[in-house]
Amino acid sequence: QVQLVESGGGLVQPGGSLRLSCATSGSIFLFNIMGWYRQAPGKQRELVASIGSGSIANYASSKKGRFAISRDNAKNTVYLQMNSLQPEDTAVYYCKGRTRSGMDYWGEGTLVTVSS
Repeated sequence: QVQLVESGGGLVQPGGSLRLSCATSGSIFLFNIMGWYRQAPGKQRELVASIGSGSIANYASSKKGRFAISRDNAKNTVYLQMNSLQPEDTAVYYCKGRTRSGMDYWGEGTLVTVSS
């Protein structure tokens, strides 16, 4: 059973930075695309950024510039660097991997709280 495990969330002050990690239990190449999503209280889950096996990244328009997705194939890990965080970035952040056959695997999420 493939697992995705997120880490790196926590409490950060407005203007601060965090780097989230998503480690896969198997080879990262099992997944054609990996992405970060977030779900704020009372809101729907939304895409933050995604990255393909060729390391081509795509961002939700509102996230571009402050967030950066990357991957380390040797470590089977995808990262989300988040800068200039604001209270509206408070959410549970989830990692998702999509295989070439279209099957999605989700992690359990990591909570990011932006507050002074």
